Amino acid sequence: MPPEQPLPDWVPARRRAIGAAIRSTRLRRNLTQERLAERADLDRKTINRIEQGHTSADLDHLLLIADALGVPLSVLVRD
Repeated sequence: MPPEQPLPDWVPARRRAIGAAIRSTRLRRNLTQERLAERADLDRKTINRIEQGHTSADLDHLLLIADALGVPLSVLVRD
């Protein structure tokens, strides 16, 4: 199996942008990371890592977060 190729620079940049969209939406809703995590049935550390762009959120987590924030997923992932 060939070694894994590094991700293009735009991928982590987009991941950070999605995390920033989650954070700004969360703050507009006056939610803490802890409260968002409770609503989404996720760990607060998971929310933090996603917002900071340190980890790639899987689709299930993004769907749960969007639902917990009361927004369509497209709001969080649009360019």
